[in-house]
Amino acid sequence: MTMLKNFISSRLARVTIAGVAGALALTLPVAAPFGAVPAANAQTNAADLDRAVAALRAISTMRADFSQTDRAGNVAYGTMTLKRPGKIRFDYGKDADLLVVSNGRSLYMVDYEVNQVERWPIRKSPLGALLDPNRDMKKYGKLNPTGNPDVLSIEVRDPDRPEFGVINLIFVRNSRAPGGLELTHWVALDAQNYRTTVRLSNHRYGISVAESAFEFRDPRRSSRRPR
Repeated sequence: MTMLKNFISSRLARVTIAGVAGALALTLPVAAPFGAVPAANAQTNAADLDRAVAALRAISTMRADFSQTDRAGNVAYGTMTLKRPGKIRFDYGKDADLLVVSNGRSLYMVDYEVNQVERWPIRKSPLGALLDPNRDMKKYGKLNPTGNPDVLSIEVRDPDRPEFGVINLIFVRNSRAPGGLELTHWVALDAQNYRTTVRLSNHRYGISVAESAFEFRDPRRSSRRPR
């Protein structure tokens, strides 16, 4: 229990949150050329970015298993649940003392062992795009070459918020996934150059997800954790 807490908390949790923010930021169109590129390549890049955005937008609900690996090779496992707009839950298992969850307004890291809750307002992160469709997202996304036409790698960063670090989102073409692309994993590098990789598997789309999945009991109000 303590090892899991030490692994997930503080630094790793911040990287996870950056990864979540980067992933969900792409639910609005992005088309950001970082430097000059040939016109044909720019058109191809923009089209691929549009496809990735459309694929994410096509997900109404999703549940997937995940593995989360830090730079030392330590691995934590759990289940990710997503519901548009802006709701996501990283559940590390019934015996875990930590939970990362967004209710569409704020992102929380809940520590039941020490009865603490950390909160990040979504409007102050790239997640704010989910609540403000007029926000300009063009500066966030960049397509990286992979050498494989079936694999897209999108680099996401907010130049105005370097504390979010850099996130690379990897999509694989899959006709069974909404929009024909499946988000398989992302690699997050925080401002201190700590790397975390989150890999998704066993994707389930269009499932019924109750709003209660994105709620939690505040441990600061009760010493008993719900089961």
